[in-house]
Amino acid sequence: MLLLWLALLLVGVCLIVWGADLFAEHLAVAAAQLGISAFALALLLAGAEPEELAVAVTAALRESAAIALGDVIGANIAICLVALGVGAVTAPLPFGRRVMSYALGGLPLGIIASQVMWDGAVSREEGLALVGLYILFVAVIWMWEREPPALGEVAELHEAEAKSPTPVSKELGLVVLSLLAMVLGSICLVEGVRQITQVEETQTRLSLSVVGFATAFELVVLAWSATRRGATEVAIAGVVGSFAYNVTMTLGTAAIARPLEIIDANLLHLPLLIMIGSLMLGIVLALPRFVIGRRAGIFLLSLYPLALIAIFLPP
Repeated sequence: MLLLWLALLLVGVCLIVWGADLFAEHLAVAAAQLGISAFALALLLAGAEPEELAVAVTAALRESAAIALGDVIGANIAICLVALGVGAVTAPLPFGRRVMSYALGGLPLGIIASQVMWDGAVSREEGLALVGLYILFVAVIWMWEREPPALGEVAELHEAEAKSPTPVSKELGLVVLSLLAMVLGSICLVEGVRQITQVEETQTRLSLSVVGFATAFELVVLAWSATRRGATEVAIAGVVGSFAYNVTMTLGTAAIARPLEIIDANLLHLPLLIMIGSLMLGIVLALPRFVIGRRAGIFLLSLYPLALIAIFLPP
């Protein structure tokens, strides 16, 4: 029976990764054909990080707060250490004004969200406040840059210019199909973890590692492909900006769906510190020349296994 639930978990991961890739590939084209921005369409349909959002909300509705909280924290650790690391190893990673503004803006949001999660509970009211913080974050960035922020899969907006024209119904249908795949994958993933173990501690650790990495994998691919094409700041901004999205919109929406609470909040304390520290480290490494080089990228990647080991240590 264990093999069956492991297989279900694997199917969930595959569906989420495939759905997220399909979403990123066709969102911008569908938006351009509809005459609206990809950012607006993303917010209308599923947000800038639909895979994390789908998993967290599904876990909340299934009364698996450990999975929802672990996914948010684990995905952000993977984004900061693995996605940025892979991008920097592939080519020097520009960390210019736009990326730095996302990172510096995401840092206080991460600290606020960590304070909210510190006691192992996120109420519906706190969820609403976190969603409000995300809206404020987007509004400030939008007014400052005078264009919509490039967050998550929305960062591939400029790819629409290179796509051959296809019927709008087909592109929109593929976007909807990608969302359905991610929702189905989230159900499989959450149910797989729930059936593998009913122990909250084990669910938390699996979510901080396996689930978090699975939902962040699309951004790892995005960082790699972006740097291979010349390391465009738009795509890298999407990677860094996703940190802010996850600790506000993803966490907040999950708590609105159903308040989150785990018994042993100590399980989250060290991972939360690692999450904040990972973003701070990325900023520090970029500051001297506003670039994360190959050596720094290797350093970030080498820290991820250490982070996983720390996560699995007794609290």
